[in-house]
Formats: sequence, structure tokens, C-alpha cells
Amino acid sequence: MTEMAIQVHDLRKSFNDTHVLNGVDFAVRRGEIFALLGSNGAGKTTTINILATLLQPDGGSAHVCGFDVARQPESVRERISLTGQFAAVDGILTGRENLVLIAGLRGVADARQTADTLLSRFGLRDAANRRAASYSGGMTRRLDIAMSLVGAPAVIFLDEPTTGLDPEGRLEVWKTVKELADGGTTILLTTQYLEEAEQLADRIAILHGGRIIASGTLDELKQMFPPAKVEYIEKQPSLEDIFLAIVGQKERK
Repeated sequence: MTEMAIQVHDLRKSFNDTHVLNGVDFAVRRGEIFALLGSNGAGKTTTINILATLLQPDGGSAHVCGFDVARQPESVRERISLTGQFAAVDGILTGRENLVLIAGLRGVADARQTADTLLSRFGLRDAANRRAASYSGGMTRRLDIAMSLVGAPAVIFLDEPTTGLDPEGRLEVWKTVKELADGGTTILLTTQYLEEAEQLADRIAILHGGRIIASGTLDELKQMFPPAKVEYIEKQPSLEDIFLAIVGQKERK
């Protein structure tokens, strides 16, 4: 079995005359948190939607868990889950009812036991019988991610999972993501919050102009940045410094 959970090669996608992806290449190892960074319109969500079989690519190839997303979409869907920018939680239902509903749709044998296990895992047991509409932003996101885990997917796509959350809610989601990766789940994360990638990602790729212009661990990306300035103390570059420098270099060429 390949150690790569996701493999993308020369991925291309256009909408009318707008070329969004112009030959994207990257790979994600099993059990890894991989962050895909980019400005608005860089193609992050388009990439996620192709990998989740929601969009057909115009060219190139993409494989998830060894299956071709274009030719074997059903096999891909059996092994993935997607949490988009907006929570797919039914506010009229309770937290438990949301989980039971998804478990039933996924054909899980013991839907109620699965729901109770996930409620405990995500710290939602005390709120299990409350309508989801009464949850805080962080609780709603945790429930949304818990719903993504029904059926034990091998790969989870998190498309800007903390958009709109307050700092406390973001920290709750960060903790959840780290726990998922510690349990062996592969996570592809898109975000505009560079601190988020800095805190969570094992490896980072920067998407700009329809291509991956830099990738590696945070330490590897730091090596692309000018040496630290020494004033009163040594100042190490943040991921935001690195991102802006790399994107700026590409735009000047």
C-alpha cells in the first residue's frame, strides 16, 4: 500500500476563460496534516472539490487512497469526508440527531452508539440533546467535524474550517484537528489564516497563479527567507512573512 494518501499531478481546471488551476502538483502522506495556502481565488476550494469528486478536472490526474477521482469516484467517496467553509449542521435537530442521521445515511450498523461515541470524543455529551441552533460557533464546528468522522474516513478535507469563528472557537477546532491526525486520519486543510497552518500543518504548500510555487515543512520554508535580522534579539520569520515574500517574488517575475 502506498504511503501517499493523496497524489495530484498537473491538475488543471478552467471556468469559461478563467484558468484557475494551471498544473498543480503535490502529494500528502498518510496520517499527515497538509495545509494548502493561497489568497482568495487562488484555487484552494476548486482543488478540494476536484479531490472530493464534486468537480471534474480539465486535465492532469488526482488520486485519493490510490483511486482515480475522475474514473473511480465511488471508491474515493467511500474513503473521504468533506467539511466545507459553512457547517452542514441542521439547526432544528439536536447534536445527537444530526449524528444519527448521518450514520443512517452512511449505512453504519449501530447509529446511536456511533453518535454517542463521537459526542463524547468531541466534548459534546452535555449538549447532545440540545438543538444545534443553540450551539456556539466552536461547538457547531466540532459537531460538523464529528459528522465528518462517521464511517471512519481515511481522508478528511477541511476547507477553511475556522472561517468566522472567534479565537476560542478556533482553538477548539485546532485541538480537534490535532487529535484526528494523532489517530491516523489524513487531513488536507485549506486556510487563509497563516497562524493556523503554522500551528497545525506537518507540511505546507502555497498555491499562487494556479500552481504550487513552494512546499515543504515550516522549517524548510523558513530557509527560503532571508537570514534572521539581529536587533536586540534574533527575529525569526513568521509563516506570514514567508508567504508574503514568496508570493511577492513570483509576482515580480
